[in-house]
Amino acid sequence: MAQPMFVGQAELPVFLLPQMANRHGLVAGATGTGKTVTLQGLAEAFSNIGVPVFAADIKGDLSGISQPGKPHPKISERVTLMQLEDFQFTGFPTTFWDVFGEQGHPVRTTISDMGPLLLSRLMNLNDTQQGVLTLIFRVADDNGWLVLDLKDLRAMLQFVAENAGEFQTLYGNISAASVGAIQRRLLVLEEQGADKLFAEPVLNLDDLLQTDVHGKGIINLLTAEKLMQSPQLYSTFLLWLLAELFDQLPEIGDPEKPKLVLFFDEAHLIFDDAPKALLDKIEQVVRLIRSKGVGVYFVTQNPTDIPDSVLGQLGNRIQHALRAYTAKDQKAVKAAAETFRDNPAFSTMEVITDLGVGEALVSMLDEKGRPQIVQRTMIKPPQSQIGPITPQQRQQLLQSSLLAGVYDKILDRESAHEVLAERAEKMQQAALAEKNEAMKETVKPSRASNRQSIFEAFAKSAMRSIGSQIGRRLVRGILGSLLRGK
Repeated sequence: MAQPMFVGQAELPVFLLPQMANRHGLVAGATGTGKTVTLQGLAEAFSNIGVPVFAADIKGDLSGISQPGKPHPKISERVTLMQLEDFQFTGFPTTFWDVFGEQGHPVRTTISDMGPLLLSRLMNLNDTQQGVLTLIFRVADDNGWLVLDLKDLRAMLQFVAENAGEFQTLYGNISAASVGAIQRRLLVLEEQGADKLFAEPVLNLDDLLQTDVHGKGIINLLTAEKLMQSPQLYSTFLLWLLAELFDQLPEIGDPEKPKLVLFFDEAHLIFDDAPKALLDKIEQVVRLIRSKGVGVYFVTQNPTDIPDSVLGQLGNRIQHALRAYTAKDQKAVKAAAETFRDNPAFSTMEVITDLGVGEALVSMLDEKGRPQIVQRTMIKPPQSQIGPITPQQRQQLLQSSLLAGVYDKILDRESAHEVLAERAEKMQQAALAEKNEAMKETVKPSRASNRQSIFEAFAKSAMRSIGSQIGRRLVRGILGSLLRGK
């Protein structure tokens, strides 16, 4: 069984139990209070017991985890106070990822894998527009067509709009205005660089679940400095990753340690402006994914950034300092204090505003899954470098990575765009052939009058195809992503 992970020193040492780490967690606190360093220390602790980690690196600061730390008076003081006799500076195995493929291995998904629910959020569609997008996915799924990239989605939009009358009976009304609105949103996505995200090869989740030759869990860092300029893209990508893990990983019950731990920094972005239907799905995924051995840790400024239905599932909590300058701030502090099991030795609400940098209120789950009494805790310093690495160091790590070259080249296999383009070409050729035949048969009007036009024939053929190919329909998971291999 994995050893408890030392978090920090209160009156007694505070530990995070590996068998309770998949009960999720929260790291909260105002800017500059030490959240990132705490996240770094937790990632190190998981790596040490052989648990891979995935974390979003918002400012590039976490990249230092790949290098040994350097002596510093404050670190030395903390090591002495905590009596960390075996403390030594060391780097941790790190893999860099980047949606744009600039400062890490490219990480991609497809339109089909993203699904209509998350894509609607990404494009900020209203209910009517979301309904049309869902209909378009349904047409593609029923026909077994893969919608891989933005050009595929654009082709599907055009195809469905042009044949709206034929599809209406099975799928409902298709608004031309909604189709136009979605097409305009696609242009915005392209400007944000989303065309880099939607392509193949798709991220293989097994590449996130690796350990190195020494048995340490690989720390996967998503370079998010540029990605954060498009908050919707950032948050939707994280939700897609969560959905993929939920849909693809097998049930393993309550393992002795997690299979993977996710740290979602700037977690409030995941929930901001999310419709209730999406929030309900997120709550469901967070509740159920623990049985697949995945721990989810939200990193944010205040616990109130997290919906109550999700917050209630976060058993392991680390709360750094909050400021209470205004009545609103005081209300937020009170709400944060109420999330902890009271310690009779102090007022939780008062201590939250009094914490120094590197100090936190900590409550972890005990061996029976019960929240422990909150403790004022000095957080353990990281063994790795605090702060970013140089571009040269990053390039060296990328070149020596086992994944170097695996995701570099974009694949462009047959998908909806190619299928529909081929159909359109065949229709044009058939229409031309029909016109020529009609000119030859002008002396036989009765025969010509009984013939179907090529467009009528195509429409009927398309409807028959839809009806006959239900068995080929692509199956989707809880957040709309494809269930591969099912």
